[in-house]
This record gives sequence, structure tokens and C-alpha cells, in this order.
Amino acid sequence: MNHSAASCEVSEDRNGIVIRGERECWISFFYWMFGYWRLVIYLDDFYQIFYYTVKNYTVKILEGIMSHHTEADQALKKLTDGNKRYASLKQKHPNQGVRRRAEVSKGQKPFAVIVGCSDSRIPPEILFDQGIGDIFVIRDAGNIVDDVALGSIEYAVDHLGTRLVVILGHSKCGAVTATVQGGEAHGHIGSIAKAIIPAVKKAKVKKGDIIDNAIRINIDLVTKQVKTSTPIIAKLVKGGKVKVVGAYYDIDSGLVEIL
Repeated sequence: MNHSAASCEVSEDRNGIVIRGERECWISFFYWMFGYWRLVIYLDDFYQIFYYTVKNYTVKILEGIMSHHTEADQALKKLTDGNKRYASLKQKHPNQGVRRRAEVSKGQKPFAVIVGCSDSRIPPEILFDQGIGDIFVIRDAGNIVDDVALGSIEYAVDHLGTRLVVILGHSKCGAVTATVQGGEAHGHIGSIAKAIIPAVKKAKVKKGDIIDNAIRINIDLVTKQVKTSTPIIAKLVKGGKVKVVGAYYDIDSGLVEIL
């Protein structure tokens, strides 16, 4: 209970009566204000440190993601530019000499992975106008993927640092055509047809040319399969470190369409 609240001369607590003059009261008040502002400054400093720490960490993460995306986009542009040169008969035939052989003898760092068809008309290095050590190529009939193909992609993206994976299908694909036409598939050819059947089933309910639709759907399904492949590729894709895209090569025009 305060007996003289205005002058702060007398106050009372459990320990008894405390006499305090107006001067002491003002000193206590200033001490309290000083302590308050010290707390405010301390909290402000803490906030600033916390804010800039989180900001810098976030910026570094985003820069890393953007850097990987930029690498993938640059790689894709490099491929499409090379394909335009090929289609217009203005190839440069880069990285194909003695000097390049000497460079890659020390190790490889391909800028893109191409998962393509075994068809002899679809050689990735030629139609993208690239050279030795530029692209990491995986080919089989129908540009499908199994555990071996996925393991090869994982090696490229996880160990070689490749940021772009392209699933390259093409017009007039024999593997897809044979699957659409049906009939008995002898030997191990049946495993190829089995992998392509889901695309054919989807194509049958679409308007347009069933074979070309099945080719494009097959590219899309394989692209999704690679994107979601665990434990390595899906994690890298989710983290923005790897980009997986589908592409369609037109045998007649020589041009590649990114899907």
C-alpha cells in the first residue's frame, strides 16, 4: 500500500515500510527505463541476427536451386541449338578432335543425359550436334527404362553432376508400332512390348493417330517414371538439382520438340 503515491516517499511491502524520496523514485524510474530499453535493444539485435541468418541461409538455398535450374536450362538450350544446326545442315561438329580426346581421358562431365531409342536413325550425338563427352547416352528399343537404365541415370546425375535428363522418343518408332499392332512377341521382345502397353491403352481412347499418340504418351510416362524414381532421382528433382523433360524427334524434319 502506498501512503504518498505522488511523491513516492513511503511504500510498504511484506518486509515492512520502505521510505524512498522523490529523487530515489526518479532514479528507480530511470533505471527501469534504462533496463527496458536495454531489453528492447537486445531483442532488436537478436531479431536482426536471427532475421539475417535465416535470410542469408534461404538466399543460399534459393541461389543453389536457381543455379541448378539455370544449368539445366542452359543444357537444354545447348541441345536445342545443336538440333537446329543439324536440321538446317549447319553442324559445327564440336569436341570431336584429338584435343577433346585428351581432355576426356582425364574424366567425363556430360552436360545432359539422353534416354533414347535404339533405332539406328536416332543417334543423339549427331542430331544434337554434340561431341565426345558432351552427353551421357542410354538407349534401348522404345526409350523405356528398367532398373539398369535408372541406375545409369543415377550414376550420371549423382556422380557426374549432370543436371538435365531428356527422354527422347521419335516418330515412326518401331517398338511402339509393333506394340500397337499386337501379335506375338518372341523372346525378350515381349518385355519391351509389356513396358509400352500402358501408353498404347491410353492412346486408344484419344482422337488422332494412335501410333503417334502412343509414342508421345510413352515419352510422358517414361518421363514421369524417371522423375519419381527413388531414392536418388526423385530427391534431386524435388530439390531442384535435376530437371527431367520429354522430347519428340521428327525423323522427316530432323527437329526435336521439347514436350
